[in-house]
Amino acid sequence: MGRDLDKERFTEAEFTRFGERVREQLGVLRKLLDTPGFGQGPVTIGAELELFLIDEEGRPLPRNSEVRDALDDPRVVLELGRYNIEVNLTPLPLAGSPFAALSAEVQETVAKVDDAVEGGGALPIGILPTLDTGDFTRGAMSDQNRFRAISRGLRRLRLEPFLVKIGDLELSVEDVILESANTSWQVHIRTPPERFARLFNAAQLAIGPVLAACGNSPSFLGRELWEETRIPLMEEAADDRDMLRRERRDGRVTFGSDWVREGAGELFERYVRDYDPLVPHLTEGAPAHEVPELRLHQGTIWQWNRPVYDPAGGGHLRVEMRALPAGPSCADMAANTAFLLGLTLSQAERDLTGYRFATAYQNFYRAAMHGLDAKLSWPGLDGEHEAAELVLSLLPEARKGLLAAGVTARDADRALEVIERRTRLRRTGSAWQRETLARFGGDRGRLVRRYRELALSGEPVHLWD
Repeated sequence: MGRDLDKERFTEAEFTRFGERVREQLGVLRKLLDTPGFGQGPVTIGAELELFLIDEEGRPLPRNSEVRDALDDPRVVLELGRYNIEVNLTPLPLAGSPFAALSAEVQETVAKVDDAVEGGGALPIGILPTLDTGDFTRGAMSDQNRFRAISRGLRRLRLEPFLVKIGDLELSVEDVILESANTSWQVHIRTPPERFARLFNAAQLAIGPVLAACGNSPSFLGRELWEETRIPLMEEAADDRDMLRRERRDGRVTFGSDWVREGAGELFERYVRDYDPLVPHLTEGAPAHEVPELRLHQGTIWQWNRPVYDPAGGGHLRVEMRALPAGPSCADMAANTAFLLGLTLSQAERDLTGYRFATAYQNFYRAAMHGLDAKLSWPGLDGEHEAAELVLSLLPEARKGLLAAGVTARDADRALEVIERRTRLRRTGSAWQRETLARFGGDRGRLVRRYRELALSGEPVHLWD
């Protein structure tokens, strides 16, 4: 879904033909995944960072197309809201010192985007505290056919308004624009097909305790809600299950409902079977191995961890991890990546399908709701444990997973030390936002302006004043 489309409206005949092609291409992809030697190669990682653009008062600034044009950088693309922009980081080998390199590129690109914003700046934060209901009109959507097509596709399926209920917040909206309230830090790791199921399941298990230590979205529309409010907001703001689709277990944004037992093909098959197409854009003349319609369809299902098939370079698979929030700083995002990847790699050494999936599911939502105070379970440990205690006990496991993958001890230790200090001090981005907002007497604009200064410094959040 990264490229724009040549139109925003589609006929029912196009929806029918698109569905036929998706089913045909599912068979093509299955054959590719079963081909001996497919997707082999060194383990690489990548990331995507979504940013908010703000004015001098800290309010959302709807100028993403002007900023993109001024930068003229292929890494920078538009996002759903006119006040959102995305930076695609350069893929790099996992072996060596990837987190130092990732941190440096994030620092460089965020500063570059910030400098390009006339009369304001940019900041990586899960949910911008100064957003108001007036920022979610259809006019706030980026001027691209692909976003309007997604909006039309969702409204074609869901005749009812989108209902958001989080704590004491209740909101009814007619459009998908509410998704622009969320910005994230999305991490990719390449994997051969035969290892996909274990790596994907391990990511499902790991994200619970990792998310507990990474909260950076404690409020929305002036209300203090979950530690990571992005999670319920994204799930409810794009849920296509109206009265005709109540029987489907999972929404369009979902954690999932079971372990993967066969491999990536199992998930792609589920996406084709369970989800109606949103954007039936037909590609003519593409090589068979590119499966463009299937990839487009998969790009409109936003599972917190999801498979990615990339046809480049002969084709390969990736696990995309979508649950981490943007920010607070380059050091924090590099550290979050190290903890998530290290813990995922270490847990991929075991077969998790005998462990109750419901426990991993519960961990994820408890972590999003309560952060380091959440009560979490873990394979091999009796009972429930405070998330902060569990995180500290799992850091050696994460380190072991990184070292086994060829990450240098220095790079792993430097990144994981940020997680350790943040956890011991209980100084997540969400904690800092709550404390600072109270100190500033509820002045959300002042909070955002101070956050931007500190985020651009590159210092991890546990060292912020």
